[in-house]
Amino acid sequence: MGRILAIDYGTKRTGIAVSDPLQIIAGGLETVPTKELERWLAAYFEREEVSTIVLGKPSRMDGTPSDTWRFIEPLAGRLRRAWPDKEIAFYDERLTSVIAHRTMLDSGIGRMARRDKALVDKISATIILQGFMESRSRG
Repeated sequence: MGRILAIDYGTKRTGIAVSDPLQIIAGGLETVPTKELERWLAAYFEREEVSTIVLGKPSRMDGTPSDTWRFIEPLAGRLRRAWPDKEIAFYDERLTSVIAHRTMLDSGIGRMARRDKALVDKISATIILQGFMESRSRG
């Protein structure tokens, strides 16, 4: 069983989270410049076994795709072509940034650290991954 890797795509930075090999625990892994994402993934996949890639599906509150969806859909196609052995899944990422900020506040992270957008992206990816894993376990 391979790890599950979650991607919180952004036009500048992309947050990445990954599960443990048994797919029980989600953890923030990295924030990479988006232009380097696919190269970073290739290097990571050489080192670690990943069975599923979860992309945050950006939606508006009414459920319609947000403007960022126009980047996510082509990315999913490129990932399917580059790594046909990996499942590509989507998970609704509405409010993940809000939840990430709240999590940072609740954990006592200082004001300057909360301004670190890379940290927010990594936490958002972790929230996407955790939600995906919980929804999968519920069936």
